[in-house]
Amino acid sequence: MRYKFDQIFQENPDKTLTPKMTIRIGSATFGPGVTFGPGVSFSGVNIFDFKGLDIEGEKEDGILVIKGFYKNDE
Repeated sequence: MRYKFDQIFQENPDKTLTPKMTIRIGSATFGPGVTFGPGVSFSGVNIFDFKGLDIEGEKEDGILVIKGFYKNDE
């Protein structure tokens, strides 16, 4: 399923990001309460590289498993 970036992540006043729900990227699972900034990678993925792009994901047992990101022209 396709999600908008801001459906999944909240941008904080200090420009960090916080997930709005529990998510999994590769083997990393984290959720609300986790705040991270640029340069932090989860399973080799720096979310800031994809900021603002749509996200492909599937819900599994209440966790959104992020499968990939859409380019701006997709």
